[in-house]
Amino acid sequence: MSSTDAHVLTWIIGLVLFAISFGLHKAGKEKGSKILHMVLRVVYILIIGSGIGLLAKTGMDFMHTIKMLVGIWVIGMLEMVLIRTKKGENTKTLWILFVISFIVVLGIGYSI
Repeated sequence: MSSTDAHVLTWIIGLVLFAISFGLHKAGKEKGSKILHMVLRVVYILIIGSGIGLLAKTGMDFMHTIKMLVGIWVIGMLEMVLIRTKKGENTKTLWILFVISFIVVLGIGYSI
């Protein structure tokens, strides 16, 4: 498995864990949601670590650096959506920012 494949796989795992944790919270299963949220935080570290490895491999050019920063923005939005949802706060703006950041990171990925 290449380092790019590993990075993509960690993103897929992260997005799936986010969706399941969010769904469990909405279903009222707080304990399961909390456990998955903690596992998701470990996956965030793996995503960032594999991303830094890829960035070092590419020579840290401008577009890859911007993509990394936007990727961290995506992770921030995922975390904030879960936290504010658990607190019962409004998340509409965060969802919009998540979708925008996700589209931007995918757009940068296709342009590189």
